[in-house]
Amino acid sequence: MISNKMQTLVANSSTIRAMFEEGKRLAAIHGAENVYDYSLGNPNVLPPDTIKKAIMEILDSENSNVIHGYMNNSGYEDVRTEIANFINKKQSLKLDASSIVMTCGAAGGLNIILKALLNPEDEVIVFAPFFGEYRNYVSNFDGKLIVVPADTTHFEPNIAALKEALTSRTKAVIINSPNNPTGVIYSEEAIKHLAATLEEAEKAFGTSIYLISDEPYREIVYDGAVVPYILHYYKNSFIGYSYSKSLSLPGERIGYIVAHPEMDHFNDMMAALNVANRILGFVNAPSLFQRVIAKCLESEVDVSIYKRNRDLLYNHLVSLGFECIKPEGAFYLFPKTPIADDKAFCEAAKAFNLLLVPGSSFGCPGYMRLSYCISYEQIQRSLPAFTQLAEAYIK
Repeated sequence: MISNKMQTLVANSSTIRAMFEEGKRLAAIHGAENVYDYSLGNPNVLPPDTIKKAIMEILDSENSNVIHGYMNNSGYEDVRTEIANFINKKQSLKLDASSIVMTCGAAGGLNIILKALLNPEDEVIVFAPFFGEYRNYVSNFDGKLIVVPADTTHFEPNIAALKEALTSRTKAVIINSPNNPTGVIYSEEAIKHLAATLEEAEKAFGTSIYLISDEPYREIVYDGAVVPYILHYYKNSFIGYSYSKSLSLPGERIGYIVAHPEMDHFNDMMAALNVANRILGFVNAPSLFQRVIAKCLESEVDVSIYKRNRDLLYNHLVSLGFECIKPEGAFYLFPKTPIADDKAFCEAAKAFNLLLVPGSSFGCPGYMRLSYCISYEQIQRSLPAFTQLAEAYIK
């Protein structure tokens, strides 16, 4: 018999993944071109050509014992140095390899941070709407997730509610900008206000509170938007980064953590991350793709493809009467559902072969998430289905 904890996790398995499986079932009945699956954030934009070129160069020129051998748990020192220098150039910082840990994507990164930080019953605060797996990541280490309710006016951090949520047991706050599911980029003003609030709480409680910024969508931004870099605003901060979206490499599970070099207990923290990488079973980030990334730091995907998708879908939904904030980044829309029961609405949408994820999955009922990282043509084909759905529910 599996553990009690796993029984609960299996029973509450990801709504998003379940919807993805439902899409495959409907596609077998109606044809894939007639099923409009907006459930999963799986990039449809191809990786840059430099990725394939780098792979071939590495395999042809480097010693295979080096490429496929053991390394420091935190990753290759030269790769970490390259990443630190790249960040320094972009963000006017003075990082070195000691602040970087190569990880199995952002998910692996967040888990080793939480492993390094949490004692049982320590509290981790998130702002709704939030990526639902945060709940499981915190539970992995017997922490307690505290959800700050959404400010649905702008979907930026609800600082007034945060102040009420902070306690002496608060160990960390997780933010995600550009945000999944809203596409909102937290403003510099919001980040400054957040940092000041955490500094006040640290003084009041005599504790260290760590700010963890989950940033797989940092490079997916539109219309000249800028994502504030939290190391400029708060010293007890980590960034969890992934190349899953920025280079369309979700299956490679490659990313990194960057830690502020002036954070409390920095040396102990980096040693803990190094060990956590090993004992959680990651051991180290994929060796080949560490070396690939080092050669492709200047590479980018074509974000204009996502922007074109956003504009088509957003404009159509708004024209039908759906209420929605226009995303500044990522590749999601988060419209308000025309009925209060978002789960019932998303279930009803299946009758039109539309697969949408209820906002309840992100701690924000009454909304739905649409992932528009699909083909432009598929979005075009889906527009009549959205029109029929709106006619049935929007008066």
